[in-house]
Amino acid sequence: MILGVFTLLVVLALAAGICRHQCLLKDRARLMRDAVRHRDFSFRLPTRGLLFGERALQETLNDMGLEIQKLVARDEVEAWQRLARVLTHEIMNATTPIRSITQAYLANPAIRGSLYEEGIQAIYDTSSGLASFVESYRTLTQMQDPVWREVLLEDFCHGIAALYPQLCWKIEVVPAEVIQVDENLLRQVFINMVKNALEAEAKTVGIRYLAPEHADGRARRPFGRLQLSNDGHVIPDNVAREIFIPFFTTKTTGGGIGLSLSRQMLLMMHLSLSLKERPLEGYNVTFEIEGE
Repeated sequence: MILGVFTLLVVLALAAGICRHQCLLKDRARLMRDAVRHRDFSFRLPTRGLLFGERALQETLNDMGLEIQKLVARDEVEAWQRLARVLTHEIMNATTPIRSITQAYLANPAIRGSLYEEGIQAIYDTSSGLASFVESYRTLTQMQDPVWREVLLEDFCHGIAALYPQLCWKIEVVPAEVIQVDENLLRQVFINMVKNALEAEAKTVGIRYLAPEHADGRARRPFGRLQLSNDGHVIPDNVAREIFIPFFTTKTTGGGIGLSLSRQMLLMMHLSLSLKERPLEGYNVTFEIEGE
């Protein structure tokens, strides 16, 4: 009798444990579904407490989320490139003759000082401004292919820091660490991002590099994770979703192409650029450059 009661209690306990475990798995599935719906592919759910098969599945899903995020970023850049090519072609075709004709009229002695000069000057200035705006789009589609070379990361970081002595720099890089990149492109990316930090009233900028664990037999040296942090203004969630869109800006000055251009330059080097959902401790903003 006692053995039967004990067996029943064990069975009930096992059943309760299985039911609780399944409810936890159901909650995980809901959280991941909601994340995908909101285009948040940076989710990383913990694996503690899972069985070995479930743990492997969750780790795979976590990695897939990061891979999807990279693919979405690449697709967005390619879409903006295609749009930019169409816009620059069509708008320049329309504005070039307008600028030429108005410029010719402004050079005509009969127009100078007349009632028509102010209006023609306004047309010329507007078409010139539009052409300059289009040239900003053109920079998104006419960059040269990267020139690969080995760069001593510590020297590179200190070279960037020397450009901005007004900032406090915290560089966490192994002295002998070497990365294989286009140094000029990477420098421009850092300059764009540091300028943004300064405009956000940052006082401290941190650089940290996490080397890859293994090379996987690749011909080119693999790239790890390069994190650039600052203590400037926090980026609100609604702004964070838009910051890589060309010409999006919350500032009164600036063209809004710095981050989108930086992402494109990094993609040319087979690197991705993302804003970390949780900045590193001691900072308000952390961007991460990661190898594919």
